[in-house]
Amino acid sequence: MPVIWTIGYEQATVAGVMAALNRAGVDLLADVRALPLSRRPGFSKSALAANAREAGVEYRHFKALGTPADGRAAARRHDHAGLARIYAAQLDLPEAVIAGAQLAELARERKVALLCYERAASECHRTLLRKAVLPDFEVVDLLPDEAG
Repeated sequence: MPVIWTIGYEQATVAGVMAALNRAGVDLLADVRALPLSRRPGFSKSALAANAREAGVEYRHFKALGTPADGRAAARRHDHAGLARIYAAQLDLPEAVIAGAQLAELARERKVALLCYERAASECHRTLLRKAVLPDFEVVDLLPDEAG
């Protein structure tokens, strides 16, 4: 059975995320945020790509697999049913179907981790993504190292 890893960077440092990825042997970080921006230092797209490269992990952004604005608003309201409905519609878009197929192909060949913000995978669209696009994968939800 293929494996997919996931990780959220909420309350984490870049060093803590990279340490967890390295410990798991992940070699490709799949950023599944629609907007790869962050107020947390080191987690915006360019900085994250550079930090990942420095840690020996390839970085790729999958914009089409991110949550649209109304889905992010639902998540902030803790409206998981709303998030699930909105995100399911996102995954039906042609660009998301293509990106999902690319992600699945990569994940069958490499050790890939899905990255988003929420620390708890159960509260994040990355779990919805995994269930929809990678249903036959075993999942390992990583937590960033505390000391990082």
